Amino acid sequence: MSKIILSTESGADLPKDLAEKHRVQVVPMHIIMNGEDHLDGVLPVTDIYDYHTHTKQIPSTTATNIHEYQQFFKKIKEDFPDCIIIHIGYTSKASSSFQNAVIAAEEFDNVILIDALNVTGGLAAIVMFAATLLDKNPTIEPEHLSKLIQEKVPKSRLAFVPGNLDFLRAGGRVSNAAYFGAALLKIKPRIDLLEGKLVSTKKYRGNMTAVTKKLMNDYLTQYNIDREQLYLIYSLGLDEEIKQQMDKMARDNGFKQITWIQAGAMISTHAGPGGFGIAGLEV
Repeated sequence: MSKIILSTESGADLPKDLAEKHRVQVVPMHIIMNGEDHLDGVLPVTDIYDYHTHTKQIPSTTATNIHEYQQFFKKIKEDFPDCIIIHIGYTSKASSSFQNAVIAAEEFDNVILIDALNVTGGLAAIVMFAATLLDKNPTIEPEHLSKLIQEKVPKSRLAFVPGNLDFLRAGGRVSNAAYFGAALLKIKPRIDLLEGKLVSTKKYRGNMTAVTKKLMNDYLTQYNIDREQLYLIYSLGLDEEIKQQMDKMARDNGFKQITWIQAGAMISTHAGPGGFGIAGLEV
């Protein structure tokens, strides 16, 4: 029986302790800043915020390339001889990373690829679903585990609101007119992952305390999320009182386990500071 090794990208923002506990192998994506290439997961998020403060620009991000995937899969095979790798990838609708993994995997006969059609906590939720199944049944057939993961992909739900629109504006994702209008009216967009794409689905008005409450209520009304586990995502700068408030709301709604995920450099480059998101798996 071949050992199954799970892998994913740094864009999953999978907490380091969980990755180590479940032996999930993580390959870094990239942030380009001041003409230099930095690895996601290594570059401090505060460096990105400082860069924006001084330049009013945001860094660019790039996918894991084909050569990196080849080396990544090769290293896993060396560390775990005769293993089967199940790679759960960052959505192909927002990055070329998954397609690069597909090309790289052609050189190997032990790699199964799954497009999670999700990012950050939504991707982490699928990875942890797979890790939990594997922990419960270490002898599960790779094909069967892969099938169960594929069935869960469309049930991963991610929604978030940015702390402010400065980073979206700097990245060209909102116009100046929309930016100033939203700032004047204290409007924050809700962003959902729908069929692998980031889509603005709603607008909330008010301060971040009020907005996060509305997001949580709407999310739990809209989706029938499994109460066993909820993932709450934040970018540095989110007020601690808001985090406590969201944690309490989740527990009051019957969630047994709540895992907080900090957005890494890749996600923070686009979302900016002070953002909040929710991810979970529908039953």
